[in-house]
Amino acid sequence: MIPRNEQRMIDERTEVRHPSQSNTAVLQFRDRKHVVRLINVSPSGAMVVFPHIPNIGERLLLQVLDRGPVWAQVRWVRDGRVGLSFAVPLE
Repeated sequence: MIPRNEQRMIDERTEVRHPSQSNTAVLQFRDRKHVVRLINVSPSGAMVVFPHIPNIGERLLLQVLDRGPVWAQVRWVRDGRVGLSFAVPLE
């Protein structure tokens, strides 16, 4: 994990996050598939609830049920949530 000593004061994201039409997704993590809770999704990434701790930069396959599979890279891990950045933006 990347520790953050201070809480964010502003939202630095460039894209609006939207709740997904489905609140679940399937995440392939180290050759195993896991059903995860999908918190939000944008064209360039998503946030999921996931009890395991992947490495920052690790590549995972995320099957977003209303959008199909997409390769993603782990950007952050905190308090049981994982931030993912998609290899190719969703349309």
